[in-house]
Amino acid sequence: MTAKMKRREFITLIGAAAWPLAARAQQPKKIPRIGVLWPNPPMTFDFMRQGLKDFGYVEGQNIAFEFRWAEGKLDQLPELAADLVRLQVDIIVTLAPQATLAAKQATQTIPIVFVAMGDPIASGIVPSLARPGANLTGTTRMISEMSAKHVELLKEAVPSLTKLAVLWNPTNSSHRPALQAVHAAAGSLSLQIQQLEVRAAAELEGIFEMIIREKDDGVLFIADPIFFIQLKRMADFVASSRLPAVANFTEFPKLGGLMGYAPSIPDEFRHAAGHIDKILKGAKPADLPVEQPTRFQLVINLKTATALGIKVPPTLLARADEVIE
Repeated sequence: MTAKMKRREFITLIGAAAWPLAARAQQPKKIPRIGVLWPNPPMTFDFMRQGLKDFGYVEGQNIAFEFRWAEGKLDQLPELAADLVRLQVDIIVTLAPQATLAAKQATQTIPIVFVAMGDPIASGIVPSLARPGANLTGTTRMISEMSAKHVELLKEAVPSLTKLAVLWNPTNSSHRPALQAVHAAAGSLSLQIQQLEVRAAAELEGIFEMIIREKDDGVLFIADPIFFIQLKRMADFVASSRLPAVANFTEFPKLGGLMGYAPSIPDEFRHAAGHIDKILKGAKPADLPVEQPTRFQLVINLKTATALGIKVPPTLLARADEVIE
């Protein structure tokens, strides 16, 4: 064999050996898939998209989503969670205690990031905020503290308030501690509380009739997916019944309710997006403390107050982030 032929064979062998490496180098990088387990319609997920965009993630470019919407049918959440586990997504992001509990029961290995969890400790989701442990972390809405604050705000806006109807969902694991906080706040303000259980939207009409029959003179909705989905219906009820009401949603006064006081929703999702970013870069959920809200928004509908004959104290109006006139 001549030197020329040997050189040709050597080059051929080198090229053949290099081909698998070149082929691997040309293969597209795997895009992480985020499983989305949501009890509500998808409108609120836009905040998550924006939060992830702030960290450099763009859908279809360097991140993908597998959506599972329960559309208000909370009993479907366990099967939807199991479906995401079967798909072997990289992370599951959840909204509301019902979705988070369903995801926790479905997997102990896939990281779970929960958003706006009412009370993750009382709900049994994590043992502590500083060290959540296992495969979960996220953000909390501090629902107990917020619910107590709602009682105080409504009493401040309506000093004549004596009997407050409190709508809560016994299937929401964050609501019992929130109720305890409501009773404690009401006791210090000499307010009578009427607890009204709501497990499904179909029960609301009967609850509304009971509020009128019992002559409650104020209404508080503890944050829950059912109430968020039915927010316009609830705002219409308190308006037609001429009842001052407060909710843990700033959208509520924009729909005609008197007041809304809640953590900043964009901030909540931005914090959750930060957790997702850290996990995708190698962090363990157990090592990421649950984020508490740092910004709160108070929105008052002065137009509604006028229609109800309520003169909101100037000191309360001065503290509002937005006044609807």
